Amino acid sequence: MNRRAVVTGASSGIGEATVRALRARGWDVVGVARREDRLAALAAETGAEVIPCDLTDAEAVAELVARIGASGPVHALVQVAGGARGTDRVEDASTADWQWMFDANVLSTQRLVAGLLPLLRAAAAADGHADTLFVTSTAAQVAYAGGAGYNAAKAAEAMVVHALRLELNGEPIRVSEIAPGMVHTEEFALNRLGGDSVAAEAVYSGVEAPLVAADVAEVIAYALDAPGHVNLDLVTMRPVAQSANHLLARGPLRVRADD
Repeated sequence: MNRRAVVTGASSGIGEATVRALRARGWDVVGVARREDRLAALAAETGAEVIPCDLTDAEAVAELVARIGASGPVHALVQVAGGARGTDRVEDASTADWQWMFDANVLSTQRLVAGLLPLLRAAAAADGHADTLFVTSTAAQVAYAGGAGYNAAKAAEAMVVHALRLELNGEPIRVSEIAPGMVHTEEFALNRLGGDSVAAEAVYSGVEAPLVAADVAEVIAYALDAPGHVNLDLVTMRPVAQSANHLLARGPLRVRADD
């Protein structure tokens, strides 16, 4: 029997790329996202099972867990779903945007862990180990102006991950966190900037080789396929052009000439 992973945020970006990467490595995958049409296309292309679900809806998550449990084991949870809204200063921020970011990044994570942990424990007991893996962000590590809501939500999600690792100490269940910096995906900046495509593309303008979703997906796949006793607690990954959240080179990367 193949190992089976539940991957959230599967309709686009890193989640979609992770479904593809795991399927290419022989995993059975359940892709979860809100948009049924995109999930259907992904299923047709990859052979993944897909289930539409709004992870901010507690009843929908309960139904999701029941459906997943009825259809097979769960060896890995890959929690990618989340996102950012707005770039306002704290004094100008939208409370509704902040509420959505907390619901999408933090409460959804807690719901999924609470619902799927019994299935993960059963798989670990049967097969030696199971995995939880969470995609957070470098925004969880360092604050930046205009990012407070997203900084706070991702930092909270990261603390959930860190506490979970302590709580599962002694059980054969790995808890891994992948924290990407700049990743050029089709929707992240577009959603954050209210659908302004010009502003969204300007985020990546002039940056040589930003990360793409497939780069992050390959690290996720490696973490899940690593020997069962190896846990990647935290992987921070950025493009070479981004030395820190606030330090981004725009233009070609060049070796400095000797003086």
